[in-house]
Amino acid sequence: MKRRRWTAEEKLAFIQEAEREGVVATCRKHGIYASLYYQWKRRYDALGVEGLNSRRSRDPEFERLMRENQRLKQLLGDKELELSIKESLLKKTLQRRRRKREG
Repeated sequence: MKRRRWTAEEKLAFIQEAEREGVVATCRKHGIYASLYYQWKRRYDALGVEGLNSRRSRDPEFERLMRENQRLKQLLGDKELELSIKESLLKKTLQRRRRKREG
């Protein structure tokens, strides 16, 4: 089945029609799944018409910055983990040396 992209106006019309005529009837009429309707409904209730706009229509620069931000967060997390492991090993090493001196 070919994927269809719906505009924000079409999605809003489906939501309004479903409120008047029922979800099942509207979904059957337009050939969409009820789960898709409920996703649109949740986004519309949360964000209004803006929530119905396609997420793919974001600015390319914004997308690039989001990917870079995710990559930097991953690098920071890796460094934090590495530092934590080194501190743990250093504490163990210092404890062993103290025991040797005392013993």
